[in-house]
Amino acid sequence: MQTITSSSEAIELEDKYGAHNYHPLPVVLAKGEGVFLWDVEGKKYYDFLSAYSAVNQGHCHPRIKNALIEQANTLTLTSRAFHNDVLGPFEKYVTEYFGFDKVLPMNTGAEGVETAIKIARKWGYEKKGVAENNAKIIVAENNFHGRTTTIISFSNDENARKNFGPYTDGFIRIPYNNVEALGEALKQPGVVAFLVEPIQGEAGVYVPDEGYLSKANELCKSNQVLFIADEIQTGIARTGKLLAVDHENVKPDMVILGKAISGGFYPVSAVLADNHVMEVIKPGQHGSTFGGNPLGAKVAMAALEVVQDEKLAENAQILGEIFRNRMQKVVDKYAIAKLVRGKGLLNAVVINDSEESSTAWDICMSLASHGLLAKPTHGNIIRFAPPLVMTEEQIHECCDIIEKVISEFDKK
Repeated sequence: MQTITSSSEAIELEDKYGAHNYHPLPVVLAKGEGVFLWDVEGKKYYDFLSAYSAVNQGHCHPRIKNALIEQANTLTLTSRAFHNDVLGPFEKYVTEYFGFDKVLPMNTGAEGVETAIKIARKWGYEKKGVAENNAKIIVAENNFHGRTTTIISFSNDENARKNFGPYTDGFIRIPYNNVEALGEALKQPGVVAFLVEPIQGEAGVYVPDEGYLSKANELCKSNQVLFIADEIQTGIARTGKLLAVDHENVKPDMVILGKAISGGFYPVSAVLADNHVMEVIKPGQHGSTFGGNPLGAKVAMAALEVVQDEKLAENAQILGEIFRNRMQKVVDKYAIAKLVRGKGLLNAVVINDSEESSTAWDICMSLASHGLLAKPTHGNIIRFAPPLVMTEEQIHECCDIIEKVISEFDKK
């Protein structure tokens, strides 16, 4: 294997041999520990993206790493053609941890969403009595649930959709954070589920009005429709609660998990539901060679133990309030910063510019030069989501960096 000696060399290799399906900041990372990352040249950064909330527990957490090494020395993969001695304990642990009867483990977040869609449709046909091939699932505008063919079919992000058709039918798109629109959509025949992000992360950290999730859940219950919460990014303590729906004491019919369920060590995702929903899936109807493998299962249990033992949800709640208070002062002081929004340690600062402007990107480039890594979304929004193991001293130091950079751009 070729040894990388400089950032420019790594970027040139990616550009020549890799598909150009991402546009990363020109930073080549080589090491991570806790809330910090180091590039190839040895420059140290605060991580304020957490691999899109996959490393809530911090980079290379020793407990998760040791669980991975221990299991890798014993057994990594059997497929589901056979039982293994880790899957059962994992299933018991994760269902009790989140309060559901059953779990269906997969690998990636998008696979988790596809799994939930399949379960919801089958439940609709076999439990609700919807005519076959007539099931409809309600989704929210500006959603982000992944980029598979089915998922982009109900996205309104034209960059993700264009020239990837024909698209999959069976979805009704309504405005996010609009209970009345949901009520109207539920009147349509054949509706089996409402799939929603409790906070829209990729769209720019849009937090719905208080009560939206609980009202949506009640509407679904009264219409015999499954309420499905995509907690892939918002779950696992990111928003100051174990799940974002916990802020409104909502128990969805299905929860989709991914990202931080494995602490960034290994792809693991899961769909959780109670028996009356999950029992519609029979042998041979869904699965994955790697889904539920012993390595991923052991890693996920260790990752969830860290969240609980280190009280990461509580820390996210406290530090999130500090961050938003600090950023609100920045918004009040500098015209270029329009507003701050978020919950826990999932936050965004909206830059007072159009989506077509490069200002947010330029700010992120400057932040990187000052030792802090963040990434813009939708042109003029910067998402800030550090690992949940961050300390109060560190969050203030990072806020100082962000304010310094924004103040410099405000003068331009």
